[in-house]
Amino acid sequence: MNKVGVLPPWLVLDPLLRGWLLEDIGRGDRTTNPLFTSNLTLGTAKLFAKATGIIAGLSVAARVFQLLNEKTSFTMIVNDGEFCQPGQVIAEIHGSLDTLLMGERVALNLAMRLSGIATLTHKYVEKIADFPVQFVDTRKTTPGLRILEKYATAVGGAINHRMGLDDAVMIKDNHIAAAGGIGEAITQIRSQIPYPSTIEVETETIEQVKEALEYKADIIMLDNMRLDVVLEAVSLIRQQNTLVKIEASGNVTLDNIRDLAATGVDYISSSAPITQSKWLDLSMKMV
Repeated sequence: MNKVGVLPPWLVLDPLLRGWLLEDIGRGDRTTNPLFTSNLTLGTAKLFAKATGIIAGLSVAARVFQLLNEKTSFTMIVNDGEFCQPGQVIAEIHGSLDTLLMGERVALNLAMRLSGIATLTHKYVEKIADFPVQFVDTRKTTPGLRILEKYATAVGGAINHRMGLDDAVMIKDNHIAAAGGIGEAITQIRSQIPYPSTIEVETETIEQVKEALEYKADIIMLDNMRLDVVLEAVSLIRQQNTLVKIEASGNVTLDNIRDLAATGVDYISSSAPITQSKWLDLSMKMV
């Protein structure tokens, strides 16, 4: 597979990683510190996979150890985006023993979480690989982890939806209710957003789809619609404006995603790879 997302620079990630290390180490590692009073005792450890899946986040794990000691050597044997099998060595680490022991939990937690997301994302993507539709993630992410969780979905083959509220315009049901309708919401927002921002509108009925078309929404989301209604909406949108992109969302599962893809939508979005994924079991063993 070898699908790889793009991580932000360490300038962005390092404050997060340092915070998570501080959370775990606290006032000092009461087990490791008495055993190794200096960082001069060197050792080697290997990371093993204990389940089948797609690896994601090894470069982040490497950075965890290097923040503790910049001299730490981290060699990736399996790259992000590649499959691993139980018992397979995926990385080798060489450095001071206190660094290896203090960084182990944070590094593994991140790699297991991200690998689990990439693995489940890949299952969704593979289900619709023969359709001209793209699988998209959502903003339903763990606070503090969004930038990494969205990296993991990209490694799994998904396309990232907006990263945050400042990334794009999406008019949802509560915006529509607060503004007094789709037309009112689009009109007010369009007059204030910078060029070339697009406007996406969440719709739940055919009447809302018609209103979104009337006010020239760029993307129309079909949210929690029955399959027959999705088909009707897609037909209506294609007849009136072939430039409008169509997104299907809501209660997307591995069982129904192919039916949704067959309706002719451009995107299918789901929070499932992030909210329902199981951590991929990884382990570190000292050599």
